[in-house]
Amino acid sequence: MTQALYRKYRPKGWDAVIGQDHVVQTLTNSIKADRVGHAYLFAGPRGTGKTTVARLLAKAVNCLNEDPAQRPCNACENCKAVNENRFMDMIEIDAASNNGVDDVRDLREKINFSPSQGKYKVYVVDEVHMLSSGAFNALLKTLEEPPPHAIFVLATTEIHKIPATVLSRCQRHEFRRVPVDEIVANLKHIVAAENLAADDEALTLIARQSAGGMRDAQSLLDQLSSTGTKITLALAQTVLGTATSKTVLDIISSILDHQPAHGLETIHRALDSGADPRSLARQIVEYLRGLMLIQMGNIDQVEATREVKVQMDAHAKSFNTSDVLRMMKIFNNAATDLRGGWQPSLSIELALAEVLDAPTESSQIAAPVRTQPKPVPVSRTESKPEVKSDASVSDNPIINSGDIIKSWKQLAASLPKSQANLSALLNSVKMIDIQGKTLVLGLASDVLVSKIDKPDQIEAIQKLIKDNFNVELSVRCIVTNAKGKIPANVAQDGMVAAAIQHGGEIVDME
Repeated sequence: MTQALYRKYRPKGWDAVIGQDHVVQTLTNSIKADRVGHAYLFAGPRGTGKTTVARLLAKAVNCLNEDPAQRPCNACENCKAVNENRFMDMIEIDAASNNGVDDVRDLREKINFSPSQGKYKVYVVDEVHMLSSGAFNALLKTLEEPPPHAIFVLATTEIHKIPATVLSRCQRHEFRRVPVDEIVANLKHIVAAENLAADDEALTLIARQSAGGMRDAQSLLDQLSSTGTKITLALAQTVLGTATSKTVLDIISSILDHQPAHGLETIHRALDSGADPRSLARQIVEYLRGLMLIQMGNIDQVEATREVKVQMDAHAKSFNTSDVLRMMKIFNNAATDLRGGWQPSLSIELALAEVLDAPTESSQIAAPVRTQPKPVPVSRTESKPEVKSDASVSDNPIINSGDIIKSWKQLAASLPKSQANLSALLNSVKMIDIQGKTLVLGLASDVLVSKIDKPDQIEAIQKLIKDNFNVELSVRCIVTNAKGKIPANVAQDGMVAAAIQHGGEIVDME
């Protein structure tokens, strides 16, 4: 069976440890001075070298070389035994599967036995934060007064879960994420040693995708090398799921051209072919991040093929920075949103609808402006004609819309999980008004209106209002244009409303 690259190239000496010089220096100095502690705590992100350094420490304290500065020497019998995983006095314990009080008691019973091969018995407890509170309490006395031949190394990725009583009994070392350039240098070394063919751009992408974890980077390289072809940027993007697909480009183009129908069709075509909606949202976010980097003058940091960079450069010039930032936030929320429930596509559909809606001054639900029933001049820009019309007076409301507005989020949250779809749509409402016995809901686009304006949805909203406010209302859904919300005293189906829905703005009310 082929050995994994991260195991094959695990450091066997202190000088091979990458990115953790501050830890290595402290430990090597303590070994040279014969001042090794009895309990250590190694904390930091996964794949940054915690277990590797623990093994080096176990090897160094049991090394038979007479010069402490040369330990571990990797030449004596004890060093060879550790390298070959047959050193009986280094005991690795997985706290995730041995996390009970009985497990710790069993360890305490065995710890008093003298070492079999070396000078010290070294206990490496991985993911120590997984121990139960009872197990931690059982471990405390042993950590405080261990036998002179025992050394504990506790490793964790979640140091905040370690009790303070345990922290105070250990020498604490914080492991850092490995810098990208150091990961790339290590990958280049492995590529040369393994006679692989890889582009520098692909190795940089691997390093960045590993998020500072050396083991993750080496595992990704191992995965890509199994394809048997040259590791190019395009191959790395495809395998790692970061490639800019035609779907992403089509969605961005539909936003730029303000074509919601084409955008939804593109999304549904991708989902029907098996794409995951949250994965698609993440790809869109990554593409938008590239546009942001280009706009900020950092095109070299964009991992994309030459052809895609040309398209990205064109899109970066077409959107302003605020638009890109807004779209990134919206699609990023969709990538982590679970509100879709039984309708997985809902979150990304809502994201597209929200993106196509121009940004507003406030994200709060707005109540429409009320004025006296007088002529309302409406205008858009200098090139578009002014529209005049008489506004019709709305009937006196049977309930104050402000009361519903204040409770709207709580109403949406009160719906059961089986109505998660409706709850998400209610959270997308931008304007609420009561006109006589009618609840008017304003949404950002025709897409959202078509999704909420269904008999079962309307009936559920009416029941929600009835149960909470003891009034019976009919429900009407309209498109509320972000550049000019339709006031309550304007006929919702009249000329003024039509002008506003097509981009007009109310500039004066008399």
